[in-house]
Amino acid sequence: MLTQLTINNFAIVRQLEIELAKGMSVITGETGAGKSIAIDALGLCLGQRIETSMVREGQERAEICATFFIEPTNPAYQWLQEQELQDPDNPSDCILRRVINADGRSKAFINSTPVSASQLKEIGQYLIHINGQHASQLLLKNDYQLQLVDTFAHHNDLLAQMREDYRAWKNLQTQVKNFQQKVAENEAKKQLLQYQVEELDEFALRPNEYLELEEDQRRLSNSEQLTQLSQSALQLLSENETVSIDSMLYRAAQYIDELSELDPRYASVQTMLNDALIQVQEATSEVQHLASHIEQDPMLLQEIEQRLGQALQLARKHNVKPEELVEWHQKLKAELTALLDFSESEERLILEEKAAFEKMQHTAKQLHESRCQAAEKLAQQVTDSIKGLAMENAEFFIEVNSDLTKVASNGADNIVFTLRSNLGQQAQPLAKVASGGELSRISLAIQVLTSDQSAIPTLIFDEVDVGISGKTASVVGKLLRQLGDRCQVLCVTHLPQVACHGHHQFNVEKFTVDDKTETKMTALSQEERVPALARLLGGSEITDLALANAQEMLDLVK
Repeated sequence: MLTQLTINNFAIVRQLEIELAKGMSVITGETGAGKSIAIDALGLCLGQRIETSMVREGQERAEICATFFIEPTNPAYQWLQEQELQDPDNPSDCILRRVINADGRSKAFINSTPVSASQLKEIGQYLIHINGQHASQLLLKNDYQLQLVDTFAHHNDLLAQMREDYRAWKNLQTQVKNFQQKVAENEAKKQLLQYQVEELDEFALRPNEYLELEEDQRRLSNSEQLTQLSQSALQLLSENETVSIDSMLYRAAQYIDELSELDPRYASVQTMLNDALIQVQEATSEVQHLASHIEQDPMLLQEIEQRLGQALQLARKHNVKPEELVEWHQKLKAELTALLDFSESEERLILEEKAAFEKMQHTAKQLHESRCQAAEKLAQQVTDSIKGLAMENAEFFIEVNSDLTKVASNGADNIVFTLRSNLGQQAQPLAKVASGGELSRISLAIQVLTSDQSAIPTLIFDEVDVGISGKTASVVGKLLRQLGDRCQVLCVTHLPQVACHGHHQFNVEKFTVDDKTETKMTALSQEERVPALARLLGGSEITDLALANAQEMLDLVK
């Protein structure tokens, strides 16, 4: 609820501070006095666009401050907590402030913390709804009609479920499209991979086989040299009967053996020579073994060289080293498997997308049924209300058309408000048959009927009573007061029949100080309301009859 509004140097307002209370507050005054300026200033605190002309002439800046009391059940309360903008000492208080410089720059604050204008808009939608002079034109828009039916139906859980189901379906639909595009892009790659993998599968190179082939090829191609060198080594080691390492070491060991008997210090040398003799004998045995297994097989060599050549050719083809060919083969197989799995994933996603669409359709159908019930009830209540607003023969209808093949985040329904203004006529859409005055009355009736379901605590009506008078104006006043019993209502009006129904009344006056125009808004006591209403009834000259009439109007409301 709006509790205080302070305005400094805005338009023709030099300084204004007003306290506001629950119920219906009416703002009255002569035409051109500036009754709507407070509403315009309040709009800036709600994030509306600024203009340099808004700053009072001769001043450097304008400042508007609006103070609200917020119930914990209001979404604005949670919004402040989420944005970390709540006053910890007074969590139910919210102060919106907007400063506009003459150069066009502006600053915005929530509870003294600098914020953006968009943040003011975000919290503003939970605090105030402004119905301007042309707000009834919104009734001609199907989206707004749908919003009104949803507000009256009060099926927020269904709407939330609808949005969630739609989001889930759209997400899966996007995934399916991306998969299908990816599959198309990968088809050529998959065919190439299949050919490459089949070629490598056929070659079937084993891990480390290339290195083994290189060793075998080197050994077979040098078999003669290996044999010659082995024989030469064996001659030196032991097979030369005249001089060999084995015999020479043996002889030296015998000499050292005799020396160690004469001098024990040679004993360590004897051990070393014996060890050396053992090593030479083992080396001789190993060379003999290897030499006996040296192969000379031209056919095997040819086979090995052919396989090595194929390996080199495949390695060059895939731009890898031959010894990396087995690892590359496994990598290509993994890529091919991933592409095949990708296609299977597409099929699964298509099934998931279909299931999500059917779930969304089910929710849309439930929402449609709820809207149909609410539309029938709301249409009847609006009809009853407007009959009391000088539309005795009118009947209001709400058509709810559904197409479950075209589901959006708010369901599959198209809402159309229709009106039969006179007996014997066919009901037609409001845009075709409703006059401006009829639209205003229907709009007001709907606002009253949906106020119980709306979470917005403050409603503002800026001369929505234009085009009505007399008895109809009195009924409008009663409806607004009825609305004020449920939430806070601010109403700018020029009709005494409406103004008398207010719980509170403010009067706006325009005057001149030092050749500059100013305006002020004053809260009226019950006694002061009588001459103010009389002025609305009789113009600038207030007669005793007008005063008596005004007093009677106030007494009847009580």
